[in-house]
Amino acid sequence: MTLDPVHVDGIADLAGYLATRVDDTDHDDLAQVAFEEWLDPLRVDGRPVVEPLGDRRLRSVPVDDVALVDDPYPTVHGLDSGTINPTTFKNGLVLDVAHAAMAADPSDLDLHRARSLVTTVHANDPTLALDSEWVKRDEGYLRRKVLHAPRVNRYAEGVVHALALYLAESSHALEHAHAVDDCLVLDGPLYPKELLNWQDRDAELGALTTEAKPRAIVENYVRLVERLLDRDVALAGFVKNPSPKLITRTLRQKGVDAPWVDDTAFFTRLLEPTDGDDHRLTFTNWFYSRGGSDRTLAADGDALGVDRERDPADYEVTFFVVYDPREDLCYRVEAPAGLTRDEASRDRLTRQILRDVAVSRGPPPVVERADALARIGVDEKTALRRKFEERLDSDFVRTYDDVRWEGEF
Repeated sequence: MTLDPVHVDGIADLAGYLATRVDDTDHDDLAQVAFEEWLDPLRVDGRPVVEPLGDRRLRSVPVDDVALVDDPYPTVHGLDSGTINPTTFKNGLVLDVAHAAMAADPSDLDLHRARSLVTTVHANDPTLALDSEWVKRDEGYLRRKVLHAPRVNRYAEGVVHALALYLAESSHALEHAHAVDDCLVLDGPLYPKELLNWQDRDAELGALTTEAKPRAIVENYVRLVERLLDRDVALAGFVKNPSPKLITRTLRQKGVDAPWVDDTAFFTRLLEPTDGDDHRLTFTNWFYSRGGSDRTLAADGDALGVDRERDPADYEVTFFVVYDPREDLCYRVEAPAGLTRDEASRDRLTRQILRDVAVSRGPPPVVERADALARIGVDEKTALRRKFEERLDSDFVRTYDDVRWEGEF
């Protein structure tokens, strides 16, 4: 133990000091006022960036009751992608490996066996040509590809990570979209938010979004939306750790003293029960989201130059937020407006998500199953890095933390 009792007491005294100076008792009222007065719609320069879809209201449902409802969809599929994390080698290469899998409920063992594997590589040597086409192995169940990342002076690790993750996920989804009959839930947002956020982070990253490879990944997600909507199949993204700041940032710009660190903190304050009742899930209505990274796929967005074959309004991000008091967690669920504009369709999807959260005390079981299939474990990451070291004849660049935390993840 690094802290003696006197140190613990000292920290507790600091907490007491802060408690006498921070009073958040009025935050509940402020959250309610913000919800009722600012979100119908919330505008930036006259443009609605958050707008209710249907009636604006807060709702709740008993956990036990919703856990027992009949399955809204006969079958549900989940999709996830895991990576080894960006790795830099002494020969100058930076790479990441992503591994995507789809799960089904009821189970489909052939589908579970199918995987897409993407290795994205960044190299400072402009003479290298590292791209490969898709190659199949394992009797056709495994697809693998090497993607040569566009050159950047900075952010190479973030670039290879995002490109590997989103290419593996989106291409695997398209490859197996025909197997989805009723509902597909992505583990994460509806569109590749990290990639879309490059537009606002840095000029170099913003320029990267105009290049062919990032744009092709966005196109995969656009085609996935089209393919499933054309077949009347539901598509949603379940965001476990949402961190958007669109609402709170816009409120501050309008002079509202919003005390929440992000939108999730705002919705948590809004949805958490004041009486301590942990037997009901609370949730919002659905909203359009047209700001932040979501503006790119808004009806008036440019979709990074990708052609949209349906009405551009069909691709807009819509979302609702559900709060589980048993774990004190908020989740954000996203879906294309082409699905959720229909009241019966969005109610059906809402029931599915609420049922799954009630049963699992967390993300939908099929998403957790996809996560388990796609996850690359610590031992596997170590083994893969060693394989790369051997084949590349170059060690990866270790940091102190690699030594300090080795074997503890």
